Amino acid sequence: MTDRDRVSDPQVHASRSSDDFDLWSDNPSNIDLLAFGSVADTIAAALLDDNLDPVVLGVSGRWGSGKTTVLNLVKAKLASLDNEDSRILVVSTDPWRYDPATGIKESLISEVLVALECELNSRNTDEGQAKTLLKRLVKRVDWGKALTLAAKSSLLMQIPSLNELMILVRDSDVDSGTQTRGLEEFRSEFSELMNSEDLKYIKRVVVLVDDLDRCLPPTVIETLEGIRLFLAVPKMCFVIAADEDRVADAIRTRFGDTSTTAGKSPKDMEEEPAKLYLHKIVHTTVPLPALSRFDTQAYLLLLQALPKINRPRLKALVAQCDLLRKQSKDLADLSPIEGVDLTPERAFAERLTPILYEKLRGNPRRTKRFLNDLHVRRSIATRRGIELQADTVAKMMVLEQLLPEDFEQVLRWLANATLRSEISKLEDVARRPARSDEAADDGPKSPELRVINGRDVDSAAPMDQEFSDSMVRWARLSPALGEEDLSAYLHLAASFAGETVLDRDLPERLRDIAVGLLSNVRAEQHAVTDETLRSLPFEEARSLLQHLGRMGRDRPVDQRKAVEAILRISRQNRSLSDDCCAALCTIPGDEVSPPSILLFTPRDKHLHPALRTWRSQVDLGPTQRAIDMALVKKGPN
Repeated sequence: MTDRDRVSDPQVHASRSSDDFDLWSDNPSNIDLLAFGSVADTIAAALLDDNLDPVVLGVSGRWGSGKTTVLNLVKAKLASLDNEDSRILVVSTDPWRYDPATGIKESLISEVLVALECELNSRNTDEGQAKTLLKRLVKRVDWGKALTLAAKSSLLMQIPSLNELMILVRDSDVDSGTQTRGLEEFRSEFSELMNSEDLKYIKRVVVLVDDLDRCLPPTVIETLEGIRLFLAVPKMCFVIAADEDRVADAIRTRFGDTSTTAGKSPKDMEEEPAKLYLHKIVHTTVPLPALSRFDTQAYLLLLQALPKINRPRLKALVAQCDLLRKQSKDLADLSPIEGVDLTPERAFAERLTPILYEKLRGNPRRTKRFLNDLHVRRSIATRRGIELQADTVAKMMVLEQLLPEDFEQVLRWLANATLRSEISKLEDVARRPARSDEAADDGPKSPELRVINGRDVDSAAPMDQEFSDSMVRWARLSPALGEEDLSAYLHLAASFAGETVLDRDLPERLRDIAVGLLSNVRAEQHAVTDETLRSLPFEEARSLLQHLGRMGRDRPVDQRKAVEAILRISRQNRSLSDDCCAALCTIPGDEVSPPSILLFTPRDKHLHPALRTWRSQVDLGPTQRAIDMALVKKGPN
């Protein structure tokens, strides 16, 4: 498959490095990856309903819920219904990008008038009624003025009356000195334009308004007023994509409403002035549903499939997902896509779906950002020599981003050099049969049901439980991590989070000594002198040895340095031989590297019990041969 065959879509990775790390842009897709086609079709049907003319519809959803994607799907649906004899003119606008110096209402009106002018020019329409009216309207718009509400309107929070508005439009004959005209004349002439003979073939002008909830309160108000007061005439339709609650907040702010919404019932919220103001302009609002568990899994699969599949096959895959959704089946029932193996991507989606569905609340943008963060983190880790599989990094990212309290606990294990033992214990707990009250987690569950008083139910573990419920559920995700060396990655993740990794169980002086002994810089290792090691009190030396043993076990990259440090301590104080052997035996024999064993010299004969313990734990191979050589070395004691 050539690059030309691959999907050309804004959703596809923004860059593709030599290491094959894909990033997805934040642009909405022009392919329905979110199963919002039914929503878009419903909106398109309402826009073309002659009983709803003019009409203003809302598409409401939280940040990242897919509102812009729905607008794109509506636009595509309308384009499929458009024809020369019954045109549907679509105008896409974004008030967030308007220049306040020009005027918000003026900018909105201008975009509509420019679209109509382009349509007339494309038809080579002669100078007639439509062009005359259009020129008059364009000429009459006073771009230096922006409408403001009268004080009475501000207090009553209502659509202002004509007498309470400053004049937006002026007489078409600028030089005549005639008295400026008001709002009703503009609406009348705009309505006359829309019904003119030259525009009779236009069935609808649909204005798609995006990102209104990103705007400052004055922009929100003026955009809504521009729609209602100037442009809402027959054949005009508007779709406003915005979080309804945030738009209501902007209305409250604009009109100085300091009342709080806390503790109000849904009925009271609907009757509050801000919502009444909004509902007087927007006829009805279509709420966007959060992604279901199946939708989340399908979205994860489709996002991963984008870089490796061409458009026809992607559309076939999307169609299959839609069919499985309607049949209440799962992605295990997907039919193979010819020439493309999606087995790894499907397994990855299956592993991550349970916790991403719950923790990200079915939000498409947050899901996409998680995948982008995952690829960036894995790329950085790889370039630093940290080789971990993608699913391992994904599992660690879930912990880091979605379970911050549990992530801090894992960092404490890392600092105390108990990481591998604690991970193993955690996975042992995770392998036990789930409690009866967890059985319901296997099926779809509304994310809101998992929150009580603003707190995740799963984050509250019983007092007698060693690990939180959320951590146990995280441990059940594939892959198992008990055999992985996670220390280097966790140090990297901690640095990104601004966390310090310190063994709080060691006194500060011992921590400094341990850092020096385990340093990669020889000068820092030698800064910890033999005299310093000889002078350690017995109990402090034992604590230091235990710490070094755990570091050698849990951080394979530091194993050789840890063994070398234990040998140094043992050579300075023979009374600690048993404790040194115990510290060495903390490292499993089958994980000891031959370079660590080669550090033993004949004067370390008192530590042979540790060597023999290791030998009993390994099979024939390089490690066993290295141990045998160390045991028979001759030399002075």
